[in-house]
Order: sequence, then structure tokens, then C-alpha cells
Amino acid sequence: MKIVLVGSDKIYAIENFYAKHLAGLSVQVVHFPAQSLFYDYYKNSLKNKFFFKLGFSAIYPRINDQLLELVEHEKPDAVWIFKGMEIFPDTLKQLRAKKIKLINYNPDNPFVFSGKGSGNKNITQSIEWYDLHFTYNREIQKRLENDFKLKTQYLPFGFEISDELMNGLVQLPEENSVCFIGNPDRIRAKFINSLLNDGIAINLYGNHWSKFVFGPRAIIHPPVYAEEQWKTLRKYRVQLNMMRIHNLDSHNMRTFEVPGVGGIMLSVNTPEQILFFEDQKEAFFYDSESHCADLIKQIIAWSPHEANAIRVAARNRSLSSGYDYQSRARFALSEIEKIV
Repeated sequence: MKIVLVGSDKIYAIENFYAKHLAGLSVQVVHFPAQSLFYDYYKNSLKNKFFFKLGFSAIYPRINDQLLELVEHEKPDAVWIFKGMEIFPDTLKQLRAKKIKLINYNPDNPFVFSGKGSGNKNITQSIEWYDLHFTYNREIQKRLENDFKLKTQYLPFGFEISDELMNGLVQLPEENSVCFIGNPDRIRAKFINSLLNDGIAINLYGNHWSKFVFGPRAIIHPPVYAEEQWKTLRKYRVQLNMMRIHNLDSHNMRTFEVPGVGGIMLSVNTPEQILFFEDQKEAFFYDSESHCADLIKQIIAWSPHEANAIRVAARNRSLSSGYDYQSRARFALSEIEKIV
């Protein structure tokens, strides 16, 4: 089978994991970095940003023409588009006319746009043209099936850590404090400030936190990626996880990344997360700011032996339940094979 995989090729993109593991399953993968092409153009100059915002830029038509040319040359069995903000509905129609199966996986909510990078009209106007929608959110799945009568499969996020890297991470000394990795927004900052005011010091990794939080308890660090991110997720005693507005009833990437690396996750209680990990044994879930603060103080007070027991349980559950991206890719391929 040959699949053209459309998305990003940046280091943080989950499509890289699927490209890697599909290739390991004897799939011929051609990676077309549509999102990277757009952002490389958009961030190149103020003029590019200006013309794009005015609607005078040719970058989207150029990307769509390149995709059509690539598909004509490669003649794949399927085109798997991650998100799809850059891809026109008309391009999908042309691909369907060639009898090519179309698959979508949107790591954001296609019905709730929480920022300028989370969606656009290409997302909403393209929904009906896919033969299969993978989605991380069961409520989104229900809407796609009930309102649009489309074929869907539930595909949660996952984690990707090599055995070699993991062997090094378990040797790291623990830092008995709280960490949050992610960029700020108004809602996140309000929650973090409430914890800071409750006397809890928090290590914050991301861009622009200094504009949102103040005081000596807010310990601000630059963003971390790749191996440095895994080290950071592993070493702190408590890894705080907060949902964006489009994930309030679901889960996010940290849901699996923190337990997957043997971290102790403290996350907001959602219907989906409690299905993945057992509360108080493999992860911890809070219902309010005061509950979160109480849990932080409880976990910080543990002995290293007590903390390590949770770390081991979280890591073991992640492996035994197949939350890694290799397992996710194997499942996704089995579903794609059903429609090709």
C-alpha cells in the first residue's frame, strides 16, 4: 500500500510518528509537509503575513497544486491528511474523482476553533469529503457520525520514547516540585495564579509566561522539545496537565506523554482520561483548583519510594495498554486497509 501523508514535518508533529511506524509496517509513505510549507512562507516576512491576511497570497493555491501534482506522480492508494487547514475542499473532490481514499485526523476540534491556528473554513467545508475520519474525541466522533453520517474511528493520542532514551531517563534525579509544559492563555494563567497564591511554586516551560504570571513562586523556563521535553516530563515530581477549551471533556497529548515516560500526571478530571488511567494509582485527577492544590501538597509530601511506585504503575499501564504510537499506527493501518 502507498499512502501520501499530508501535514507537518516539524519536530513536534505527531504525523512524523505515523510516517515512521507505517513505513515499519511495509507501507510506502510519501510525506507532503503542507503545513510546514505554509508556516515557512508565513513566518518568512511581514509582507507575506500582510498579504495572506488580506487574502491576496497565493500560498494556499500553490500548496494545493503541489499536492495534486505529487498525487498524480505517486498514484497512492490513500491520502491521509492531518488537520488540513491548507487543503481546499475542491482539491479533495479532485482526489476522490481519481478513486483515491481520503482519510483525516484532526488533533484539534473541527467544530470549536480556540485560536487562529486551530482551524479555518477549509476544515469545516472539507468534513464531508473524507472516506474516514480518525478522531481523538468521542464527542466529536458522535457528531461526525450522527450529523454528517460519516465513517469514523476513535484514535487517541499516544507517546513515543525509544528504549535507549528511556534507559537514560530513569537515571535522572527527581526534583520534588511542580512542572507545567505549555504556552499560556488567559484560562491557564488564571488557574496557575490561583495555585501560586496558594503557596505552590511551579516551574513553567513555554513562551511568554512572564506576561501572565508574577512573583517568586513562578519559575519561568524557555520551551523544551524532543529529548529535553522528555527529560523535563520525567524529572519533576508533579506534572500538571490542563485542557484547552476544545478538550474539556476529552484528553490531550500530555495525557499519554507524562505516564508514558513514567511521570506522575495531575490532570483535570475528564470522562475520557479516567478510562485510560486508574485514579490515585496510575495518575491523579482533580475537580477544582482547591482539589488540585491539595493533591499537589499530598504528592510532594511522599517519600521517593511512594513516588516511584506511581511512576512504575503509570509506565507499565502505558505499555500494556498499547498507548505508544507504534500501536496506534498499527491500529490506524488496519482501519485504512478496510476502506482501500
